[in-house]
Amino acid sequence: MKGERGIRPLTIGRKNWLFVGSEDGGKASATILSLVQTCRNLGINPQQYLEGVLRRIMQHPAKQIDRLLPDNWLAARQNAQ
Repeated sequence: MKGERGIRPLTIGRKNWLFVGSEDGGKASATILSLVQTCRNLGINPQQYLEGVLRRIMQHPAKQIDRLLPDNWLAARQNAQ
């Protein structure tokens, strides 16, 4: 049952996504939704994750961008505590 609930927002939003504006807009939406769902699967609050990443991203080295992925972000937070 949990799996069905997980895809429900995708099914409900399907018609809305026909109007994302452009192919780039669709890709951006897919990226954000993927990050949010990954956070949920890892037990991370998606809002806290996105806020934390957006606050750090401008100062973060591009070569270390993988450190901002949800699983690495969670590990860094756990190590800091």
